[in-house]
Amino acid sequence: MPYESISELPRSVRNLPSRAKAIYLKAFNSCWEDLDSAEDAVRERASHEAAWSAVKEQYEKDDETGEWVKSDDLMERRSRHVMRHRKSRPAGSAMQAKAHA
Repeated sequence: MPYESISELPRSVRNLPSRAKAIYLKAFNSCWEDLDSAEDAVRERASHEAAWSAVKEQYEKDDETGEWVKSDDLMERRSRHVMRHRKSRPAGSAMQAKAHA
């Protein structure tokens, strides 16, 4: 059955950011309507799958924090982390690693 509001979404969606919840709701309802000739159980399963897919196109779960964040933001965080890590490594360590390879 389609959702009328974000507050009706399942528990598994409650930890998503507000915008991701709106994406989920819209994708779920759209898929539900598209499958109007299918059995309700099939519509339900397919609609949840479509909704999660729509969310995952724009959001990712951060492995470190467990929070859902926009994919672009997560990529930027990872990039900054890698750059900090590279700067904190001694200059000779890359050369030493190549010599031992």
